[in-house]
Amino acid sequence: MNDKWTGNLIGKMHNHKISYDDLAKKLNITKSYISMVLNGARKPPNARQRFEAAVAEIIEERSS
Repeated sequence: MNDKWTGNLIGKMHNHKISYDDLAKKLNITKSYISMVLNGARKPPNARQRFEAAVAEIIEERSS
């Protein structure tokens, strides 16, 4: 079962039209790794903080 934060993050990404590609570029990791983390197949340390911060940065950049 996925952690709740991943569902919330995916919803936020959807609402702000942020793709897995956008997030992968921001974090300098592959799109497939983004998918593995958000689908619960991988659970790297600090993933929640890193992914949430990256999404927030993308939203901020787009609103400027």
